[in-house]
Amino acid sequence: MELHSIHSKSEILNFLMSAPELQVYSIGDLDDFFWPKTIWYSLKENDEIKALALLYIGMSTPTLLAIYNKNFDTFRELIERLKPILPAKFYAHLSSGLVNTFGKNNIIQNFGNNIKMALRKTPLQINDNNIRTLVVDDIPFIEEFYRNSYPDNWFDKRMIGTEKYLGYFSNGLLVGIAGIHVYSKDYKVAALGNIATHPDYRGKGIGFKLTSTLCLDLKKTVDHIGLNVKSNNDAAISCYKKIGFEIVGNYDECLIKNE
Repeated sequence: MELHSIHSKSEILNFLMSAPELQVYSIGDLDDFFWPKTIWYSLKENDEIKALALLYIGMSTPTLLAIYNKNFDTFRELIERLKPILPAKFYAHLSSGLVNTFGKNNIIQNFGNNIKMALRKTPLQINDNNIRTLVVDDIPFIEEFYRNSYPDNWFDKRMIGTEKYLGYFSNGLLVGIAGIHVYSKDYKVAALGNIATHPDYRGKGIGFKLTSTLCLDLKKTVDHIGLNVKSNNDAAISCYKKIGFEIVGNYDECLIKNE
């Protein structure tokens, strides 16, 4: 098989659509919003993609994504072939087993195993006047909320422009948020993210209400809705299952030095 740097969106999409629920993040990265910050690599046989990896360079430390639903050996070969040209340090989201390709001594930090979930049922219709769409003027309050409620999150302020961030307000105070990491009307995918509730308001169903409402809105324009969640976050997993999500895969998240 031959290693290629691939630049054809249609060719990449054709491969990713073999498992769209598993690949919502990568499909979303084909959108013009993310595409300029992506580098795609593939192993091909007879001009057909057999394995695909994405290097996202939109942050100070790049992120490598390689998610498979079959053909582990082919993906492992792709990672082995890529090692000489990958950055000296990068984050990695790799399906189970692939991280071993780099060796234990090169794992700077292991953030653990994560579950991929996909929405397969229609969420309940929620009627709650405390929920509203967040706008640009809300950004200072959003940032303060995340500092108090979800300090390790990654929030891209540009995503507020999608109008796919919902806030829950109690007596004028922002106490819950559900948003997206990826949203593409062109490719009809969305990946939920930055979902959190203020510590003082947990256990009241706020996350369930926000996420259900957001998913119903997203279903108007996309076909596939997915999310990532820590495999040990039982409360979140239970909430997502009640909304209509099912587990479709898993991956390891690490910070890697490439020597």
